Amino acid sequence: MKKNCKPNHMDNFRKKVGFLDSRRRREQFSPESLLKLLPINSTDNILDIGAGTGFLTIPAAKITDGMVYALDIDPNILQIANSKAINEGLENIRTIQGEMKDLPLSDNSIDIVLASLVLHEIKPLSETLQLINQVLKANGYFACVELEDEQNPNHNHPRISSTKMEQELNKAGFKVSKKLYPTESIYVLIAQ
Repeated sequence: MKKNCKPNHMDNFRKKVGFLDSRRRREQFSPESLLKLLPINSTDNILDIGAGTGFLTIPAAKITDGMVYALDIDPNILQIANSKAINEGLENIRTIQGEMKDLPLSDNSIDIVLASLVLHEIKPLSETLQLINQVLKANGYFACVELEDEQNPNHNHPRISSTKMEQELNKAGFKVSKKLYPTESIYVLIAQ
């Protein structure tokens, strides 16, 4: 019985990595497109929540000399991000395994926080948004990319509608300054 568990885990891991690094994902909404929406300075410190394989982390590290913190709960996924950083010669990336509540960063220490296709998995969302607000500097930016809730009973993935996410951001003390729909199913909220 135990022998079957490991291959299934590896298959799931490969599928996850395949999706995170897929050409389709990049074509739908590239990391560079998201980063261009933000006023990133060459010294900004950036936090990528749910960094995965470095989809946003690697491009972000290329446009700032500040630190880019890649936070994810999966240490195996972070190894991939770390390998990519080494291959790219990027020395301003620090991978952190854990959740937002475990983050070893000071309050008001981050200029930009990125969260792409991860917040729908976090419970309670309100607590995580409060923690994001804490680490952000007073004039910092938060970019949230999520899948719109299509009210489709056939999809089995949790989703948060853009309206609900905006309400949650407002409750956490954020003000949404931009709302975009790069595809029919993806929305982007930029908040301060």
